[in-house]
Amino acid sequence: MKRIWLVAGALALAVFAAVSAPVLAHHSNAPYGDDIVEFEATITRFAWANPHALIFFDTTDADGNVVNWVAETAAPQQLRLIGWAKASLMPGDEVTIRVYPARNGEPVSRLNRVRLADGTELHDSQLGGDEGGKTRYDPHGFRN
Repeated sequence: MKRIWLVAGALALAVFAAVSAPVLAHHSNAPYGDDIVEFEATITRFAWANPHALIFFDTTDADGNVVNWVAETAAPQQLRLIGWAKASLMPGDEVTIRVYPARNGEPVSRLNRVRLADGTELHDSQLGGDEGGKTRYDPHGFRN
């Protein structure tokens, strides 16, 4: 009887480990480069949805071809706390957008910040204020 419980426990632990690994990996910024790229862009769609809001935008490449991009942001709950709303970006809005592009060259990115036509700047809750890398972690707390 102990053997059955031992096998069942080991199996349950293995299933838990297999299911937990993708959840932990989900919040990594590893797919995105460290350099910020800025675009003059036109918003095509703003998906205010969990687990991350998505900004779809069009810009032109060096040859003048239109390229469709998407920028991942934080969750809507986090964005709301720093001034975003569901209607912050609308299709047709002309913006300047700063992103960390994907390392693999695809037109996918993590948002740094977006400047609206009226000069308002909205930043990503995790990455928007940092010019020197993708993390704002400071082990020493606030500095004066």
